[in-house]
Amino acid sequence: MTDAAPQTETAPAEEPRKAHPWAELAPEQYRLLRLAPLPTDRATGARPLRFVQLGRVERHSPEQSLLRLSIQLPGQALRKEQNLFEVWADHRNKEVRFGADSGFAIEPINRGLGRFLLAQGIAWARQKWAHYKVEGGSLTAKDAPNEDTRLRRDHFLRAQGFDVEYEDSRLLKARYSAGRVSELYDDWHKEKLQILPLLDAATMLEQADQNLATQENEIRRLEQRIDTFRRDDTSLRFVIACLTVFAVFQAGLLIWMATH
Repeated sequence: MTDAAPQTETAPAEEPRKAHPWAELAPEQYRLLRLAPLPTDRATGARPLRFVQLGRVERHSPEQSLLRLSIQLPGQALRKEQNLFEVWADHRNKEVRFGADSGFAIEPINRGLGRFLLAQGIAWARQKWAHYKVEGGSLTAKDAPNEDTRLRRDHFLRAQGFDVEYEDSRLLKARYSAGRVSELYDDWHKEKLQILPLLDAATMLEQADQNLATQENEIRRLEQRIDTFRRDDTSLRFVIACLTVFAVFQAGLLIWMATH
């Protein structure tokens, strides 16, 4: 009696999930943002004056619409999912979703950028689809690694009109939700963050260039005065040395005359 080898059927390989045709859209419009200087925060550190770039792109189809906003920091490399915010409008279900699938990670934090991006997305959605429902989502502990971050996150969501409800007593899992787009608010802290028109940005650059030119002229004038003082100092040192030698000679001559 021989043992027959078991026959197994090879399961068909799953087809890779196709990326959405809008998944890799690059920004098409740019704006300059001014982050106002703020007092140093004990949790996030110094908050100096900064300028960042806002990128924007949107697409529309009969089934859905997309707004993608991104923040670029000069001289700083970020991960692909950082500083990215999306708004998807589903016209078939008349529903709007705020936030990218990868989450919502903002750098620098505590500068008003998160609330600004959410406000821009709400304003965009309210233009045509204020009657659409809002798709809720989950909030996990990794989104807020400490208590201060969690409180800031919940505050800015509630300030924009979202409800935040926790699912456990340890405040680790929560959900955000809202009724319709029309119930949300599109304001942000304008004293923390301002959109700079191109003309204002050009004016700032011209003013900075004029200030630099003024400072260079002042530095040049001070350097000339220092050179003059150095020459005068050298002359005075020579005169003092000559007077010292003459005084010593006179003293020696007087001593010689007194002793002879």
